[in-house]
Amino acid sequence: MYKLIALITGILISVMISINGVLAQQYGVFPATVIIHAVGVVFALLACAVKRVKPFPRSESPWWFYLGGVIGILTTVFNIFAFGRISMTSIVALTLLGQTVASIVVDATGWFGMTRRPFRKLSLIGLVFCLAGIALMLDSTVTEASIAVWFSLAAGLTIVVSRSINARLGAKIGALQGSFVNHLVGLPVTIIVALVASGYMLPTSTVSGFRPWIYLGGVLGVAGVLIFNIIIPKVSQFDLTILTFVGQVFTGVIIDLATVGITFDAAFIGGIVITGGIALNLAVEYYEVRRSNKKDTNSNQASQ
Repeated sequence: MYKLIALITGILISVMISINGVLAQQYGVFPATVIIHAVGVVFALLACAVKRVKPFPRSESPWWFYLGGVIGILTTVFNIFAFGRISMTSIVALTLLGQTVASIVVDATGWFGMTRRPFRKLSLIGLVFCLAGIALMLDSTVTEASIAVWFSLAAGLTIVVSRSINARLGAKIGALQGSFVNHLVGLPVTIIVALVASGYMLPTSTVSGFRPWIYLGGVLGVAGVLIFNIIIPKVSQFDLTILTFVGQVFTGVIIDLATVGITFDAAFIGGIVITGGIALNLAVEYYEVRRSNKKDTNSNQASQ
């Protein structure tokens, strides 16, 4: 159940990224980030009002519980500084690699108060296919701009750290309130970053007319953080990373079909390899669970 939700969350993230991309084309990357967080704060606040819960309840939580939103902004900043120095395909691959490594470490060590989940032998199938897909997605640009490589790897690391911290806060004050705090804390930081780094903005779009749907990225962002806050205690970071990526790949293919058409490039091929590996991994896990349950049932019947 929770793994299915993780997969659906990947779909949600892919749609959100597409919407935010259009917003960034119209206003620039950093102003768009400010708008996304502002919309997220307002939407989360309204959701708290509808549910009649305090958006910012008093808590004895450590100060670092409130840094999830700030660390999440670092993901955007790292990706922006990597953009243009290495290919977009390499950025996606390296970010996924950073997430994969960080997820395995957090699962094994229980950092940030996460549940310790030792790496399972069955997950080796998914890991091997994941690494193979990442290798296919990398190109020669990674050898030409080492600093951009580290930025992309760091972006993957911050994704795992941010959602882990958000989950801890959400468990303490509520999943919805945690999502509100995430965007509220991140908003002033995005404003500062936008003012300082205005020279890195993308050119604005020449598209005219009011398109209200391009402002929905903040709403989907609140929903994404909310879902992560709920399912992270139930799903390993490794499974969460891979399943959300698979959801993004499938949705990306659908979006491409509806807009510009599919390009059978390295990103597409690598994504298919990873998706196939995860599907095989899940099938093997399902078979092992059924076999184990059947064995337990037969054992209980024999004992009776």
